[in-house]
Amino acid sequence: MSLSIRLKSTDVVAVGLMTFALFLGAGNLIFPPFLGQLAGEAVVPAAAGFLLTGVGLPLLGLMVAAKLGGGLDRFTQDLPKWAAMLTGIVLYLAIGPLFAAPRTAVVSYEMGVLPFVGEGSTGALAFYSAGFFLLTLVLALFPGRLIETVGKLITPLLVLVLIAIAIGVFVAPQGVVAEAGMHLEEPAFIYGFKQGYQTMDTLASLAFGIVIITALRQRGVEDRTDLTRYTVIAAIIAAVGLSVVYVVLSYLGATSYAVAAGAENGARILNLYITAVFGDWGMVILALTIGLACLTTSVGLMTACGEYFAEVLPVMGYRGYVVLCTIVSALIANMGLTELLAVTIPALLVVYPIAIALIMLCLFRERFAQPGIVFAFTLLPVLAISIVDGLSAAGLSFVQPLVDVYSHLPLQSSGLGWMVPGVAGFVVGMLKSGSPVRQESLA
Repeated sequence: MSLSIRLKSTDVVAVGLMTFALFLGAGNLIFPPFLGQLAGEAVVPAAAGFLLTGVGLPLLGLMVAAKLGGGLDRFTQDLPKWAAMLTGIVLYLAIGPLFAAPRTAVVSYEMGVLPFVGEGSTGALAFYSAGFFLLTLVLALFPGRLIETVGKLITPLLVLVLIAIAIGVFVAPQGVVAEAGMHLEEPAFIYGFKQGYQTMDTLASLAFGIVIITALRQRGVEDRTDLTRYTVIAAIIAAVGLSVVYVVLSYLGATSYAVAAGAENGARILNLYITAVFGDWGMVILALTIGLACLTTSVGLMTACGEYFAEVLPVMGYRGYVVLCTIVSALIANMGLTELLAVTIPALLVVYPIAIALIMLCLFRERFAQPGIVFAFTLLPVLAISIVDGLSAAGLSFVQPLVDVYSHLPLQSSGLGWMVPGVAGFVVGMLKSGSPVRQESLA
């Protein structure tokens, strides 16, 4: 039996900080302030909904990954091979070079660099994204060093900067929570719940589980129980850290009317607010915060993509895929933030419900007599409705007759129409699979 090293408490904390930093990226910083400003006095239920999808689901995803002992390949092990591979490729492209990774560079540029260089700087975004992903590449090429580079070096600096922002927000608030802030067309909790989608953290949890486990193994941790325990501890540390950041930023947004009324996005709110609190140094503090947060997330995404594609499509090794993904990410980043977000939202409406359903199914997988049947009957209706929702959000009118057909489904008006068909499919799958509990578990 191979020896397994027990980590020191400082190393365990470093793994937790690394996990926190991997998740704390672009969307985590720009969506809560905008949410808080729109919600106003309803900021508490709005933030609660955001925490559910922005923290609760990713935490659950990491815990399930720890329980399964792997990444997405373990989540999809009960699907047909072609379906498992297709699911994996789509998800990793979404959180990697097509959407999430380019967004880390664009947001860090627009929030941290653009205020210094100005709108008319020709080629500034291209130059910045090239440098940003070059640094990402250097760090991602050595995944075994993530605990040192991210957990022990970059993240503590990021945490210090975030603490400075939090102190500034609560010591020198730029206003009171606005009574007239309720500009939402739906319940605040539901709005926050759906905004949590845009962090992409639930998708990332399916990928980051294997990044954490790989980092632990390269530190000498081999025992399955130890791997699970350390991964769960890291997930809890990350969840606590993210929750604190979201609460602070939501409160910032709710008290931002005096300095950022009518701001078009959370990035603008942050910029105006932090500058008002810290003066000219505010821009430097914000640039440092955004740059560090987006860099660590980018490194995690490229690492996860490299490990996945090297395993399922071994025409190139890990480093070859990391190089390819960083190049594609740098190119797509030049679309700009507005255009990137416009294509991201329809894609998320397709893949997010599938990710949520996979996590919930895998949480109880060992209790299914025939997991493959239960997975199929649950995921197919979820996928069907999610595809139509995504195409509709993309403005493709030919799906409107289908949208009209299921428009009266429970929760459809809140964007959760896939939930009831998914539960119904789950019940049918359980009935079709026979005993609700594996036969061997009864022995």
